[in-house]
Amino acid sequence: MKQAYILAKRELYSLCISPVLYGTAIFFLIFLSLWFYSFQHFFTLNSATFRPFFAAFPLVFILVIPVITMKVWAEERKVGTLEILLTMPFSEWDLVLGKFISSFAVVFMLVILSIPVPLSIIPLGDFDGGIIFSEYFGTLLLGASATALGLLFSSLAKNQGGAFLGSVTVLLVVMLIQQLSQNVPPVLAHIFNFFSLSFHFESFSKGILDSRDLCFFLLSTIFFLFLNTRVIIFRKWGN
Repeated sequence: MKQAYILAKRELYSLCISPVLYGTAIFFLIFLSLWFYSFQHFFTLNSATFRPFFAAFPLVFILVIPVITMKVWAEERKVGTLEILLTMPFSEWDLVLGKFISSFAVVFMLVILSIPVPLSIIPLGDFDGGIIFSEYFGTLLLGASATALGLLFSSLAKNQGGAFLGSVTVLLVVMLIQQLSQNVPPVLAHIFNFFSLSFHFESFSKGILDSRDLCFFLLSTIFFLFLNTRVIIFRKWGN
């Protein structure tokens, strides 16, 4: 774990000096604000709930997380530093965890930066603090799983463009596949919902800490990271 922490600091520094990160943060906050105040017409809802606000996270993550993860592995491979990294005394799990920790730290910071949006509304109504905690907790779990998936596609791609397009496409599917479940047979709907990240996020957005959804996010994150280590092993011994 110490090795992963060392790598995470290196990666986080690299991400934080990138102008792309700050542009992404601005887009992220503008999108959430416009979605909440304008598109969802919060002030006309006459209800003390932030569910319309948190409904935006699965959508904005489709674009934001691929931007964060696209260069993590793909850039290393493009410039030839991946081979050097693989010869260093780090295990595949150290490498993958280091990359994940740094990328998720950025996602975590973006989520924290969104807090002033609901804070500006709290004095106007009687909001349930427990529900808000559940919503943010679920958002972080959703972000962790999506980040692990984005890193997996970054390790598979040859360049940043391929990593971005691949991650956007897959995240679009796993976020929105739930919408298809309304017009298909029950068995197929159950399958669609099981693989839908936004479906498992719904219980948290309602203030419900469902252990099944919690396990799904944790296990899916670990599974995507595991696949990432397999890709790295293939790269290591395939060269």
